[in-house]
Amino acid sequence: MIRSELIQKIAEENPHLYHRDVERIVNTIFNEITDALAEGNRVELRGFGAFSVKKRDARAGRNPRTGESVDVEEKHVPFFKTGKLLRDRLNGQ
Repeated sequence: MIRSELIQKIAEENPHLYHRDVERIVNTIFNEITDALAEGNRVELRGFGAFSVKKRDARAGRNPRTGESVDVEEKHVPFFKTGKLLRDRLNGQ
């Protein structure tokens, strides 16, 4: 499901809300999660999962075409860990 499909589904299930308001709500939620992660915070949605940022240290990588060694800088990557309720639903429990 992509963002526009999510917005459409929520709008269909809540006919009392304007489509533009649903779009604003969804975008605000995603923006807040993104901003929190950018600040290094953890975002937990009970029953769904938790978003966090993991640090990957600098390392020596390899160019797959030439085999030449290259330096890969330290970076931060988003990480998602599913909640127990979501895991259980995915596994049919």
